[in-house]
Amino acid sequence: MSDEPQKHGWEQRWSPRDPSAPHSAPGRPGGQAGRPARPRTGWRRALPTWRTLFGGLLIFVLVLMGGLVVGYKLVSIPPANAAATAQSNVYLYADGTQLARDGEVNRENVRLAQVPKTVQLAVLAAEDRGFFNEPAVDPQGMARAAWNTLTGKGTQGGSTITQQYVKNYYLGQEQTIVRKTKEFFIAIKLNREATKGQILRGYLNTSYFGRNAYGVQSAAQAYYGKDVEDLNTAEGAYLASLLNAPSEFDVVVHPENKPAALARWNYVLDGMVKEDWLSPADRRTMKFPTPGEIRHAGIGLSGQRGYIVQAVEEHLTGNKIIDEKTLAAGGYRITTTLDRKKQNAFTAAVKQQVTSQLDAGRKADRNVRVGGASIDPRTGKVVAMYGGIDYTKQYVNNATRRDYQVGSTFKPFVFAAAVEHGSETQYGEPITPFTVYDGDNQHMVEGPDGETGYSPANEDDTDYGPISVRTATNYSVNAVYAQMAQDVGPGTVRKTAVALGLPENTPDLTATPSIALGPATASVLDMAEAYATLANHGKRGMYTLVDKITRNGTDVALPKRNVTQVISRRAADTTTSMLRSVVDDGTGTAAQSAGRPAAGKTGTAEEDKAAWFAGYTPDLATVVAVMGADPVTAAQKSLYGALGQERVNGGGVPAEIWGRYTAAALRNSGAREFDLRLDEDSEEEWSSDDEQAGPPGKANGSHRPGPHGAAEGRAPGQSPEETNGRTQDRPGAGGANGGPAHGRTPEQDRSPGRPAGQTTGQSQGRPTGQSDGGAAKNGGAGGGPADGGKGGGATGGGGTGDADSDPGARTSLTDAPGT
Repeated sequence: MSDEPQKHGWEQRWSPRDPSAPHSAPGRPGGQAGRPARPRTGWRRALPTWRTLFGGLLIFVLVLMGGLVVGYKLVSIPPANAAATAQSNVYLYADGTQLARDGEVNRENVRLAQVPKTVQLAVLAAEDRGFFNEPAVDPQGMARAAWNTLTGKGTQGGSTITQQYVKNYYLGQEQTIVRKTKEFFIAIKLNREATKGQILRGYLNTSYFGRNAYGVQSAAQAYYGKDVEDLNTAEGAYLASLLNAPSEFDVVVHPENKPAALARWNYVLDGMVKEDWLSPADRRTMKFPTPGEIRHAGIGLSGQRGYIVQAVEEHLTGNKIIDEKTLAAGGYRITTTLDRKKQNAFTAAVKQQVTSQLDAGRKADRNVRVGGASIDPRTGKVVAMYGGIDYTKQYVNNATRRDYQVGSTFKPFVFAAAVEHGSETQYGEPITPFTVYDGDNQHMVEGPDGETGYSPANEDDTDYGPISVRTATNYSVNAVYAQMAQDVGPGTVRKTAVALGLPENTPDLTATPSIALGPATASVLDMAEAYATLANHGKRGMYTLVDKITRNGTDVALPKRNVTQVISRRAADTTTSMLRSVVDDGTGTAAQSAGRPAAGKTGTAEEDKAAWFAGYTPDLATVVAVMGADPVTAAQKSLYGALGQERVNGGGVPAEIWGRYTAAALRNSGAREFDLRLDEDSEEEWSSDDEQAGPPGKANGSHRPGPHGAAEGRAPGQSPEETNGRTQDRPGAGGANGGPAHGRTPEQDRSPGRPAGQTTGQSQGRPTGQSDGGAAKNGGAGGGPADGGKGGGATGGGGTGDADSDPGARTSLTDAPGT
């Protein structure tokens, strides 16, 4: 034993250390010290460690896998849903009587072998190019679709063909998490239990293609009148395109959507080339296969019923009340806003004034079409609609189509914009019914920087001289309204028209001075809504065709109608006052047959391809249009010689239909006067003598000495002799410089000896084929349509003016001046 005293164990373990001695770690050779663990301080304490992250991820994966296993076990493949055996929809008048039943769902199943291989591949190119090589579900696509839905970019784009087939046949179209979850598991199971060929066959037989056609066989018959076996590649690609938007891409029902449908068709064919399913050489030979007319079996949608059903369906799907495919599945009981007696009255008025007057021996009568719509201004309910002679014979709804120019029925929107925004003439005069403009034919429109290069022609090239806005409205003087549009600002005019009811995307609603002459192609229903807003003192609520919807006894929610004051009552009522003069003393006197106070405006499209009357009483706003269309090609045609008349204009047949219908529709209600709130300068007493000299108390009109050195009381550039002559020759009096002779309105007057359908401009050397009211093809700035007037200036090239506040806007309808 050592002589050293033995230390206890605890003394050996905890003996004091020499601070100067090197540190050593127990168990480490060489006496090297270990680095002590650094404590987590500050913000680092809030972060999880890598062990925590790994553990959490592991738990998440285990839970997810467990959920997938449980979901796969619990969700089974159900029997076919109700949509796979869909029933018809029932449409009712407002009084509950049946209006129409859209028939049983059109479906005919076929074997996959009956579908040409190129048609199958076209569908895959459109919907799921990796169908044969990829899983039944696309998680990445589903995540993308969910993100698009959350961010408002749409609800499609995340499903494979297998998932779509599951949705169509086993589930439904509702966009819910539960449905998407079931779709996910059923698709996985189905992919294990059925072949790809079986799934593709089921998809082709259950998909909706529009025109009430379920399945590719029914679609082939509905669009091309042939069996699916006889479809070529181009036709198959078009049917495949329809799967994306069935009704929207039907270019027969919606010719205005052909560019979008054509783009989708090209996408499908280009996809086939990309996947080596179609050779580039064959692709180059493809031409767009325009589908045939809509054919209907039975009489369920004959007469006006089919037009109404079509309009109601577009209203429901366009306003996202019911999804298109869900609506097509059927089972809905839809009560419309249509008044049965008013609907019958509209049909009777058209029959009396048009259809009973058609003569098979007159070639022009083959082209006559009529569209009409009537709205209660207070409620916004569409109470009557006329779509055409018979839906089973003429399938395009003339009340909702947007391809005919509205002509001078647009002019009230220009005046309403002027009053609403307190606009002034270029000489600083406020624009009122008594403001005097230069009404000479082809008067050059002037902007802040001088002449714009746009000089629209008046009806029959009539010179009016200084003329008040009221009288210019009565006789639809293009020169006045083109200048007024420039004074107000074309952009402001456009915004006012949209606020009143025209859709923002109305074709040719272009912010140039020619906007006043009505080149825009709004529908009859669009115009009825805008005029209903004027009748309702500037208050607008979206029109509606549907009053109530139920399915299986349960009500379907309808959007609440919000009414807003889109223009001031002063602007709306002053415009109404002006339009009353049109019916009392202007081109719309035929509307007096309604037998009650009325306001309205006539209009005629370029080359007399359409004639309009838009008007209202305090109780009812109605628009009627007579259109020309080739019965075979559907190309727009002039109405010259139709119904045995030299010309069909807005003050003729359309105003007569309007008057007869309005009288019948309101027969059981007392006549009401307009309740108008007007400024003092809008209520002044006036006469045709006084208005030529300007408003009472104003010196010889509002045209002051302008850039051409015009003397007081004359339009710029006008001589005293011309002024005196025109002051004496008032519209309707006849004369060397004046308005229409023999008491005829400008729309009715024609130059003696001129061939039917020929304009004065043509007889004086204007190029044949130049459109009335449209852009000049050989020089001239061009313009919109007047009441038959020619908008293109015949004297000189077009120029660019200051259109509203946009320095790049043009003042003509041509893309380049002087071409």
